[in-house]
Amino acid sequence: MPKHLLIVESPAKAKTINKYLGKDFTVLASYGHVRDLVPKEGAVDPEQGFAMRYETIDKNEKHVEAIAKAAKGADDIFLATDPDREGEAISWHIAEILKHRKLLDDKPLHRVVFTEITPRAIREAMEHPRQILMPLVDAQQARRALDFLVGFNLSPVLWRKVQRGLSAGRVQSPALRMIVEREEEIEAFKSREYWTVEAEAAHPSQSFSAKLRSWTAGRSSSSPSPMPTPPRTRARASPPPRTVRCTSPTSPARSASAGRRRRSPPPPCSRKPRASSASPRARPCRSRRSCTKAWRWATRAPSA
Repeated sequence: MPKHLLIVESPAKAKTINKYLGKDFTVLASYGHVRDLVPKEGAVDPEQGFAMRYETIDKNEKHVEAIAKAAKGADDIFLATDPDREGEAISWHIAEILKHRKLLDDKPLHRVVFTEITPRAIREAMEHPRQILMPLVDAQQARRALDFLVGFNLSPVLWRKVQRGLSAGRVQSPALRMIVEREEEIEAFKSREYWTVEAEAAHPSQSFSAKLRSWTAGRSSSSPSPMPTPPRTRARASPPPRTVRCTSPTSPARSASAGRRRRSPPPPCSRKPRASSASPRARPCRSRRSCTKAWRWATRAPSA
């Protein structure tokens, strides 16, 4: 019969860890939270030091019963939930349930934490157990109490005024307050005319840019909206026009207009011109369209 009980959150983790620990361990999953605040008024009592009333979650009731049954026959219990405040709170809730059922009177309870599901990490965590950290548990309870106190009072107002089904909690309420304050600032804004002067200043060591914004005093809210600041642009000198001259001895005469681009002659061809019986004139090389011989043949002067 297994001597040790290990409790995790995920059933997938439970199957994997059970293979690593062997037959002496029983690994069960809590399937997340096992307890929550009662869904009625008085779950959190601010007059009594924010006392909180919990009850077992209905869908996890069978998992709680399986954990309690396995805890009866185990020599010690290890709580291996996630290392965040939610996981710490789950371990605390499980410990409270087992304590309420008097299953921890003569059995040690250990809290183990590992951040990776590997045999080395699990063995190292089992060798260095610790106690439940109550500061993390209190942080989770404070978060849940804020959700309960704010949401239960503000959500019905949203249902009546806006739409049924909306929720308001510790995050939505401050966000709504920030939006309202920003909207009030926008409505109370009064536009004023202003002028922006920019200058490029020179200095013996380094040039720099200067910018001055001048507001016009005594303008009412009917003044035109501020003029948008034009983007800063720096004038660039355009390069001079490039002129390409043709230096071929057989090229036609240059044009009288200055700046006209001329086509440069093609590179010389290393192949010898061919001659045929029909035309004793040397024919161009047809292997390269840009050879000198082909260019001369195409631009030859007409015969008299």
